[in-house]
Amino acid sequence: MYQPLMSLTPEQQGILGGKEGPTKAKMMECLVRYGDVFGAKRMAEVTHKEGHLVTSFGIPMLGTVYTTMDELISSGAICKDGFTVDPRPYDFKNVKCNPLEKMVFLKIMYAKQDEYETQLKKAGLVDKDAFSCTCYLPEMGNTPKEGEVLSWAESSAVVFANSVLGARCNRNSGILELFGSVLGYAPEFGFLTAEGRKATWKIVLKVTKRPEAQVLGSAIGMKVMDEVPYVEGLDAFLKPLPDEDTIAYLKDFGAATASNGAVGLYHIDGITPEAKRLGEKGLLKENCQTYVIDDAELERVYRSYPILWAKKEGKAQKAFIGCPHLTYHQLQDWTRRLGEALKEAGRKKLKVDTVLTCAPAVRKKFEAAPEYQTLLSYGAHLSSICPLMYMVPTLEEFDLGQSIIADEPAFAIRFEVACHQEMLASLGKKNANGVIVLVDAAIFVIVVIENLHA
Repeated sequence: MYQPLMSLTPEQQGILGGKEGPTKAKMMECLVRYGDVFGAKRMAEVTHKEGHLVTSFGIPMLGTVYTTMDELISSGAICKDGFTVDPRPYDFKNVKCNPLEKMVFLKIMYAKQDEYETQLKKAGLVDKDAFSCTCYLPEMGNTPKEGEVLSWAESSAVVFANSVLGARCNRNSGILELFGSVLGYAPEFGFLTAEGRKATWKIVLKVTKRPEAQVLGSAIGMKVMDEVPYVEGLDAFLKPLPDEDTIAYLKDFGAATASNGAVGLYHIDGITPEAKRLGEKGLLKENCQTYVIDDAELERVYRSYPILWAKKEGKAQKAFIGCPHLTYHQLQDWTRRLGEALKEAGRKKLKVDTVLTCAPAVRKKFEAAPEYQTLLSYGAHLSSICPLMYMVPTLEEFDLGQSIIADEPAFAIRFEVACHQEMLASLGKKNANGVIVLVDAAIFVIVVIENLHA
């Protein structure tokens, strides 16, 4: 039996020793080893019982995941308080696919999707609509309280829970987060400790207008990487929480810090819970580094994003809006923006196949609103997929090249990382794939309308 470096309670030691069966013993050993690597002194109790899983897609190569899930289910080591999970990878009704693309999705890339979803249901999935990266939104119901300890994965959900909600969760990997939710324990290190939540970077904003959330988040993420930033000056452009616009802004800002860097927690002076309660004096570590961001720096970051299309002057074939998933407020706002831009352009329909993505519960709420039919009348589609997972099968190896525009630079970074080798091999070829990032909402709307294609 593994001899832990951390201290365990008699109950935890019993689980590790096999008193609750060999499966739970292996799960506990994984968590203890994980904590030992990062210097955890003990295991913390998971006080927000509902979990969130990052692995939502049935890729055949994840064979170990499926055998592990079978073992958990057969031994009864399931999440009794339930869990939500990241979005599904496809939605043929609302996101157009040609026959070849559909075949690649169903027979090659996500051939295990139906089987895996059956496993998820048996393991504790809350319901068939529990698929979203924004599980914390009130419509989804998996919303932790300040101070609660979580066992989640999905970087954008973790950074939101830590920063905006004041909960406590490390950036866990897939499957480990499920182990923590099932056993009710997580290694106590990093963001689960008061010291680990202090900032090592002071970000000073000297800008003339509210920065685009994604660009600001990208700038900070690339600068601080996995450290904790304390941002001053942003409160001048945001209303106090729980304002809907502020929630949406911080959601997108945090996702960019997490994927362009590896930020799991940020503090916004005067806005986020711990920053309001403890302030700079209580959260900034001594000898912290300083990063000053002005208009010129934001422009530099914005212009630094590469165009990954093979044909740099090509026309977009598809547009995704909603990575992470949009809030109800954002759906209303995008409907208004698109309508105003169409009117100004003298058009009634969008010329690019445009898909807005949101959580299933948010979609259900929006479908009951008058704006829903208005959005559809513009030719847009509403879905609950993960745009990134949709993009993965359109690699050069399948000869399904598409030119995509997106409202989120994190989408481009995630795609570039996930497909790095394929992209290196395909950038110069006729059918190569890519993502062009257009962050400014106004610019994005204009491109969707004016980037005409037959």
